[in-house]
Amino acid sequence: MPLRSKIIGTGSYLPEKIIDNVDLERKVDTSDEWITERTGIKQRRVVRDGETSSDLCLEASKRALLAAGMEAKDVELVIVATMSGDMPMPSTASILQNRLGATHAGAFDLNAACSGFIYGLSVADNFIKGGTFSNILLVGAEVNSRFLDWSDRKTCVLFGDGAGAVVLKSTRGRSGILSTHIYSDGRLWDYICVPGGGASHPPTMETVKKGMHFIKMRGHETFKVAVKTLEKLVVDTLKANKIKPSDLAMLIPHQANLRIITATARRLNLPMEKVAVNLDKYGNTSSASIPIALDEVVREGRLKKNEYVMLEAFGGGLTWASAMIRW
Repeated sequence: MPLRSKIIGTGSYLPEKIIDNVDLERKVDTSDEWITERTGIKQRRVVRDGETSSDLCLEASKRALLAAGMEAKDVELVIVATMSGDMPMPSTASILQNRLGATHAGAFDLNAACSGFIYGLSVADNFIKGGTFSNILLVGAEVNSRFLDWSDRKTCVLFGDGAGAVVLKSTRGRSGILSTHIYSDGRLWDYICVPGGGASHPPTMETVKKGMHFIKMRGHETFKVAVKTLEKLVVDTLKANKIKPSDLAMLIPHQANLRIITATARRLNLPMEKVAVNLDKYGNTSSASIPIALDEVVREGRLKKNEYVMLEAFGGGLTWASAMIRW
């Protein structure tokens, strides 16, 4: 059999601090009822002062390595999917590599916003299938709270912080990643963006004054594109693998909006018991949402050997991506 990459360990970490919808009612003109009805979110986790993306990565990675029965020194490559890394340079992956003690591993960050984890999964899968690496640590981590305008009710109610990690290993068995699919439409980049802080608008007093370092989002337009795009994505992914929707044991979607998730489930005629949902507890953790949900599903024993699980996401870029896995 050809080489495949298999997830042999999962882990996640959520900050301790909780901000619920009632807390937000005191900050901005919104309500628990409105947030719940429009998004499905009830609360979100937020880092404490001084806590960084690499801190979240470290805890999630330790748990994934423990679940995999692997030591950090055996990791050959570290990939961190994030849009809220510790600093512009060096990569958060390099900081994590050092803190873990993965002394012989290469390391780099990848930014595809909310689709970042699946983009990273695609990269890792191809490295393993090509024989370049045998053991890869992939982490999705975000500290979104540091990039939120807490007076903007359109965005501050949506996002949370967290990290999820997986350990991938080369295998020649039937189980593993069957396919990954990644897409982008840069024409719609301004639907979700952080316009300040890069080479186009480097940090100045003026960019700070204008709030250019906060997440900006055109929510209504994004919602419409996401629903339509994800419906096609999941159908195409099933067709590519010659799998019927009824064959799926679990759908693990990006945790952005409950209405988007339920619309996708309806398109597949999937009962919600087969759909992983935790955004009510954590909000939108961007690239961390899928690995966090996957870790919960695995630890709850909801996936069995050789069952099919699909991952799908949509995010800034605009980007969207999917993966089909035989567990």
